[in-house]
Amino acid sequence: MEAATVEKTISQPLGHKEAMGLAATEFARMVEHLRTLSSEDWRQPTVCTLWDVRAMASHVLGMAEGQASMRQFAHDFRAASKRSGGKMIDAMTAAQVAERASMTPEAIISGLAAVAHKAVKARRRTPAIVRHTVRMKQDPPFDAERWQFGYLVDTIFTRDTWMHRLDISRATGTSMVLTGAHDGRLVADVVGEWGRRHGRAFSLTLTGTAGGYWQVGDEGDHLELDALDFCWTVGSRQPSTGLLTTEVPF
Repeated sequence: MEAATVEKTISQPLGHKEAMGLAATEFARMVEHLRTLSSEDWRQPTVCTLWDVRAMASHVLGMAEGQASMRQFAHDFRAASKRSGGKMIDAMTAAQVAERASMTPEAIISGLAAVAHKAVKARRRTPAIVRHTVRMKQDPPFDAERWQFGYLVDTIFTRDTWMHRLDISRATGTSMVLTGAHDGRLVADVVGEWGRRHGRAFSLTLTGTAGGYWQVGDEGDHLELDALDFCWTVGSRQPSTGLLTTEVPF
């Protein structure tokens, strides 16, 4: 698909209602993507070098189960705390993967399909006062920040699943279902945060179904690349230069 020519404005962070619709769609797309994989696909290594596709999918399942149940989330946190060194999210992921190591691909898929609605429902019902007032310490490179819990609920949990769908697509060579309304909205949200984080003038052309064109100021760098490559880059999956070294959390 050719690059979009209509200029888009830098979007504000996702609102809670919109975010929950995106979350439900993303879980559904992940389930459907996993159903297309062959037995060989499940054994393929991913860009996250410690995980093959099966381990990555089990992490997605573990995250969804933690979102659906505070008891499960607390269990994951305690399990991660017992692991020494490294980032908390890496320790939590390692615990999730280890505890689901015996699950078959079919069990992972059926488990994710069953828990997805519960995860979104629990996130949707998170009280506004909790979303806006609870702040959480983060791992490097974002360790100077304290994120509102609502940022995790509305944005990061969905970005995480979306990025892992991209990881799995690229690890297996399987097609990733993309639409402007869903994936384009998620990419636009990433662009908005990226622009706010570096605070400089730029023009950005992202090609593909999820892409678009953005400009802030008149004298900035012009960048053009595929929309998925942009997210892959600012999500620290590959080396970058210039404004693309500004990382965005996924």
